Amino acid sequence: MAQASRQNKSTAHHPNNIARRFSNTKIADADLLEAAKRVFDLENEAVARVRERLGADFLEAVHLLQRCRGKIILAGLGKSGIAAMKIAATMTSTGAPALFLHAAEALHGDMGVVTPGDAAIAISYSGETRELVDLISRFRILDVPVIALTGNVNSTLAKQADCVLDVSVPSYPWPFGIIPTASVAATVAVGDALAVSLLISRGIREEDFALLHPGGLLGRKILVNVGELMHTGEEMPLVSPETGMRQVLMVMTAKLLGVACVIDEHSHLLGIITDGDLRRLLERYPNTLDLTAAEAMTPAPKVITPDRLAAQALHIMETHAITVLAVLDENEAIVGVIHMHDILLLETHK
Repeated sequence: MAQASRQNKSTAHHPNNIARRFSNTKIADADLLEAAKRVFDLENEAVARVRERLGADFLEAVHLLQRCRGKIILAGLGKSGIAAMKIAATMTSTGAPALFLHAAEALHGDMGVVTPGDAAIAISYSGETRELVDLISRFRILDVPVIALTGNVNSTLAKQADCVLDVSVPSYPWPFGIIPTASVAATVAVGDALAVSLLISRGIREEDFALLHPGGLLGRKILVNVGELMHTGEEMPLVSPETGMRQVLMVMTAKLLGVACVIDEHSHLLGIITDGDLRRLLERYPNTLDLTAAEAMTPAPKVITPDRLAAQALHIMETHAITVLAVLDENEAIVGVIHMHDILLLETHK
């Protein structure tokens, strides 16, 4: 009997039993949402605090990575290892060759991926992860400089690194004081900041960035010029300032772009009329169809040139909540019209 009692006690806290015990616990939806929002609040606070600490140490780390002529090695273990994987992926996507090195596996053969000329970023919140600390001497042998991302600037890892970035966050007792949510968020934010700063410092252009993403919409949108996508010639919905709104409506319907471009005799753009403009005019003026294009148009619309990238056109449209841009040449004469759908359709043709 006593033996059975001991067995019951030993299995009572088994993870599977705990999961079963609380599987039917009823928590109000409002409480669940409040808990979720609190996670956001804690992570936002943590990232904000680390942001305020960025300074000379951060710049030192960027300059160290600038001097790297090989790979950037991201080393970590556990949750810090997962953060390292994400940072490595971000750096590689922004033109800085990087790879993740599992701190434990490195001590059993994977160290072979590290070569002279590389730089290392070692991540450990405590700064005392034994496997990671043991790697430092191996990096030293290969003359690989080390940047430490740690929450303890007095740790063994920090003392052995060439550069230290403090990613410490407040000790949050909620939910249990042991789930590394805020600390991982802060660490990843610093890694992303390093990647973007490195990209900017190296003068990476949008075209260069696109070459790193050739298979997806990102690469296609960045590499394609507006001139390759725009509607030209008879496809352009052009009207003169004197054109009546009934005729304007017919042009907009025929050209299927949801817009009419009002131009003068020299093809200079005077204004634009969109479907949205028509709806707003009809709400305000019962006699909208008696107006001329000049009376109904929106003057000085957003425009773009044919040599600009499609990604830039999309950015303008999204920023100003519009779907069409008139395309002007160096003489400010209209040469085309580009619709947001022309850019988004790139995804379906890859």
